[in-house]
Formats: sequence, C-alpha cells, structure tokens
Amino acid sequence: MSENERKPTETDVYAIHGADPEVLAYAMAKYSRSSLTLKESLAEISAQRAEQFLNTFYFQYGHRSIADLAHIPFAIERLSLLAAIELVDEQRWDGQERSTRYQNFRRSGWYTPDFGSETPTFTAAVESLFTAYDRIGAEMLEALKAAIPQPESMKPEAYERTLKARAFDVARYLLPLATNTSLGQIVNARTLETQVSRLLTSPFAEVRQLGEKLRIAATEPAWNVQHSASRVLCDEIGSVDSTCGERAAEAFLRPVKTAPTLVKYATPNDYLRQSRNELTVAASELMDGQPIEPSPVVDLLDDVESLEVELATSLLYPHCHYSYRQLRHHVAALNAAQRSELIALGTKHRGRHDELLRAFSAGHNLRFDILMDIGGFRDMHRHRRCIQLLQPYTDVHGYDEPICPGQPTLAEAGLETSFGDAMKDAYAVYRRLCESGVPEAAESANYCLPLATRCRSMFKMDFAEALYISELRSGVAGHFSYRRVAWEMYQAVAKKHPSLASYFRIDDVNEPVDLLRR
Repeated sequence: MSENERKPTETDVYAIHGADPEVLAYAMAKYSRSSLTLKESLAEISAQRAEQFLNTFYFQYGHRSIADLAHIPFAIERLSLLAAIELVDEQRWDGQERSTRYQNFRRSGWYTPDFGSETPTFTAAVESLFTAYDRIGAEMLEALKAAIPQPESMKPEAYERTLKARAFDVARYLLPLATNTSLGQIVNARTLETQVSRLLTSPFAEVRQLGEKLRIAATEPAWNVQHSASRVLCDEIGSVDSTCGERAAEAFLRPVKTAPTLVKYATPNDYLRQSRNELTVAASELMDGQPIEPSPVVDLLDDVESLEVELATSLLYPHCHYSYRQLRHHVAALNAAQRSELIALGTKHRGRHDELLRAFSAGHNLRFDILMDIGGFRDMHRHRRCIQLLQPYTDVHGYDEPICPGQPTLAEAGLETSFGDAMKDAYAVYRRLCESGVPEAAESANYCLPLATRCRSMFKMDFAEALYISELRSGVAGHFSYRRVAWEMYQAVAKKHPSLASYFRIDDVNEPVDLLRR
C-alpha cells in the first residue's frame, strides 16, 4: 500500500536510517511539540536548527531525556583493562570487549603511567607477569591435553581451540590491569555526557585522557564506513554529469558529527570530585584504622537497618576497603544527627543538573557484598539491571587461585610455585610504587595488580535479577570464578527464602564439568 493509499487512521510503522544522531533526537522530541510525522519533521530539520533546539531545551531547561534519543557507536581501542572497567561503569551502557578467553593478550601490549624514575621498575614487573602468563597458559594447555583425551568425533582444531580457551581462563589471572584491550560501545548522548564527565573526574591520567578523546570523537566528523564506496560512486556519476556528481558528493560525503552539541559542555564533575574526597575522609575517620574483618565471598545482607543507615553506609562503602557489614556496624552506632551529617555529604556539592550519587539508590531487598577476583568481577560488572558500588583496588584482600572442578589444579600441573611467585613479586612492586612518593603513584600502582587480585563490590537488585544472574552465571560453559559467585548468590537466597529456591534453574558448580563443552 502506498502512502497516498494508506488510511489516515491506520497505524504506520517504519524504520529510520541515515539521519544524524542529534537531528534524529530533535525530530523525535518534536512529537511532543508538533503534529508532524517523523518523515515530515526530518525533511524540514537542519543540523543548525537541531543545535539551536538542543541548546535551548537540553542545556537551558534541563530536558535531558532528549539526549536519550541520540545513539552513537564508538570504537575505543588500546586502552588498559583498568580504564575499560572505568569506562563501562554506566548503568545505561551497551557494548562488547575483547575476551580473555578467546584471545592471547600477550600481543596487546600495555599502558605505562608516568612513574618517573620508577618506570623501569613498573615495566619489569609487567614483563614478568606476561612471562608467567605465557608459561602458565602453555603448560596448563599441556596438562589439559594429558588429562582430557581428544574424542574421535571431535576435530583436532576444535579440540585444541576448546582446551586453549580453558588454559586462557587460568592464565588470565596473571594479566595486570595495565594490559591493553579494545571495546565497542553504543550509548545514547545522555549516557555519553555523564560518562565523559565522570571519566574527566578520574584520579587516573589515562582515564581523564580517555574522557577527552571521547568528547572530541563525538564533536568531530565520524569515520564513515561507506566513504570509499560512496567516493567511487560519486566519481562515476561525475564522469557523466559533473553537476550531479557534485550534488552526490555533497549528499554522501559530507562530514557527520555525531553529538557536537550534546557533549560540548561535558566537563569534570565537581560534585563527584568533591563528594569523593569528603566521603573518603569521613570513612577513614569513622573506621579510625580498624582492621578489616574476614568476610565470605558472597554476603547477602539482612534487612535490619533503616533506610538512613543504608544510605550512610552505601555512601561510605566505595571509599574504603571494609565490608558493608563491618562498615554498617559502625554507622549504626552513630546517633541520628551524625548519620544525617554523613548523608548530607552526599548532596552538599550537588549542582542544578547533577544526578544523585549512585549510592543513593537504596531500598533493594537483595544486597550482595561480593569479594572476588578482578577478572571474574569484570564479567559480573556487565549486569546493568542492578546497582553496583565498587571499592578501590588494593592488595589487602589477597588473591584467588584458579580452581575448576574436573580440571587440573595449578599444583597438579606443576605450576603452583610459578603462580605464587608471580603474584608475590607483583605485590612487592605494587607496594614499592605506593610508597615511592611520586605524584599519583599510589593510584597508578594499581596498574600492576594482576586480575587474580580480589576486589570488593556491592550489588543491589530485585529477585528477578538475582535469579537471572544466578542462572546465567552458574552455567557449565562459564568461567569458574563467576560460576562460584553465582552459586553462592543462589545459596544465600535459598537460605533466606527457602520457599523460592525451587524457582532457580541452577547448575551445581561443585560438579565436575565436561571441559570440552563450550
């Protein structure tokens, strides 16, 4: 049916392609202010008009939801694992990163912060970790081949590829946070603006530079995948009719800036920076050098505290290394006025258009305090339908060893000493850099921490998300690190709410798995 034949009361559905992200956002926003169809709106809108509209309604009136309508793809390549974790720490984020399971990260290289005279020390430590990564990966592969014969029905290349992935699962524990990776993201302009602002506020120089590069990439002409083909087509048209060739070139080869208006004012976030500094001091003063008490891998918090206690504890949690339970004990001992002072620190520096700190997302019934290796956390970090509060990296929690039921252990493969020595040496350099006195060295020392290092994070969620994570991450094809965490999450929920346990379709992670199943 043609457009002329379509009844005016009939629902019309069509996909859109080819409009600049900001122009499309403006056109969709016009639904609230105009009776025009989207086709009609796009036909009359220019990039200049879109910029004028966005300057008025986005920046002056604070209608930030308009930026949700502009989606922009980015490639971010050759950034450290540390920077990648910082980059993707957005609740409204979609993307994919290189996999430590299917790629040899030895070829990636690494990022080197400015350690001044200590730079050679850092470089030697990273090179040593990569040497151990190579050795343990290669020798674990041989141990796997010795333990698991190749089935007659399986092709040699598939057998080798599958066991190599299992070996990489072990070797990745030794990758330092400095290791380079690459990723792609597709985000809306509002997420991009908050992401850039947050990155520009980071204590890490690499992350701040990354924020600036993202801002520039959104405001400068984007790379056009069709450029080469369009150039040939325009030349062919021009050889027949020069005027038509010029018009075609203007249409197909014009530079497109994906979000020149929506991110041009993205700057470091003073609210985030000042709050972070004051909450770090407050956490230190509250705990007053108390030793960190032992805690389980997964701790499902009870519901004993008030909302005020949860808010105050959650605000302090990302700025120390204590478990939520230990920190909450000290917060609960304060009087109401003292707790109110802590909560007020979280809003004290909030600007007119600043979103509240993530710690204010409180009131979830299921809250898991998780202590796991950084490598496994990177996989858990991808779950967006929950609230995540991350603590800084440190060596104080120690590290995990790769243990998978049915797979040779480090000891059985003769690699236990090599692994332990590599971790011990990396931690020695980490502590030396922390105490070196070089500006920013205490933060940048984190780059030499291996992925085996334990990190602490809080996950707040509803029942549906707890079930989803437990089911998905306990699957036999998953990495044994997060399989263990998913199992412990299920066990904690089942213990607290036994009548709900039967709804989980869970794989028992204690059972040996078929290591050739992917």
